[in-house]
Amino acid sequence: MSYDPSFISTRPGEDLEGGSFLEESSGVGDDSSVLGGDSPVTGPLGAVLLIMCLTGMVGNIYTVLVASGRVSGHSAGSLGVYVINLALADLLYLSTIPFVVCTYFAHDWFFGDVGCRLLLSLDLLTMHASIFLLTAMSLERYWAVARPLRARQAGNACRKLASAVLWLLSLLLTAPMMVMTQLREGDGPHKRICIPTWTPAAFRIYLTVLFTTSILAPGVVLGIVYTRLARAYRSSAWGPGLPVAGRAPARQLFSRISTIVVAYWACFLPFWAWQLAGLYWGEGLGIGPTTQAYLNFGVTCLAYSNSCVNPFLYTLLAGSYHRRPRVGMTRPPAPS
Repeated sequence: MSYDPSFISTRPGEDLEGGSFLEESSGVGDDSSVLGGDSPVTGPLGAVLLIMCLTGMVGNIYTVLVASGRVSGHSAGSLGVYVINLALADLLYLSTIPFVVCTYFAHDWFFGDVGCRLLLSLDLLTMHASIFLLTAMSLERYWAVARPLRARQAGNACRKLASAVLWLLSLLLTAPMMVMTQLREGDGPHKRICIPTWTPAAFRIYLTVLFTTSILAPGVVLGIVYTRLARAYRSSAWGPGLPVAGRAPARQLFSRISTIVVAYWACFLPFWAWQLAGLYWGEGLGIGPTTQAYLNFGVTCLAYSNSCVNPFLYTLLAGSYHRRPRVGMTRPPAPS
């Protein structure tokens, strides 16, 4: 991943003759045999996922509509462009839930080879797009504090171009999963399964790279940004023209951006810990198949919950920016 925790969960078995590393697709592996359509647990879990899908869809569609109106009216500034892209990423991610639930119940894949390649890659795409956009948003807010005059020169056209470049970069990171995934006939009760045709070593390297690009590298950048912001607040190193009364709303703005970032890590770090543990330690984890199934469902729901919570955070974020005094628009009172 971020490849969908519910679409793909690492399986410790290897197909050595075929040279491929088998993965479960939407529960067409050990998870579905333990918690498949015949399990009393699958029904409630499927209902929870569908409720999350409906709630997240409504919230993110509302966010897109509101943010689009503010961008067209030039009242939301840079945050409007980024918020729209973040909400679109959440919508794409949530759109995979019905396919996940269907496959868990049916123990089969009905959506063809193209569906395998697209649906199993959407979570990778949206996860990277989200953290890249959050990093860009944080960087721009930092520049607004450190270099306010220079930051004001950037327009929404530049932000839209930056967002497009970040989506393209996310797509490039996702492309190997699209290319290497195939639909094959399954064994046992599973009629068809989606299988990434990697060797075990290559798959471990690929997921380690994705963990670096989606968690470690953005984490380092954001850590540096927020450390410098904290120093700027402590030293009151503001650009000319920002009134003292505007500092509290600006601090609130940054705190809400950081809340979205922390929510992202809180929801996706457990997934990554689960996937990398399975890749590097495999059956050495000493966890039974039933426990593994519950853990896989748990990290799945946690990852999807991020897209359900985000619309509320986006609304608070846009509101704090809308109330924030603009740099240079208000001057401090002249000394008597």
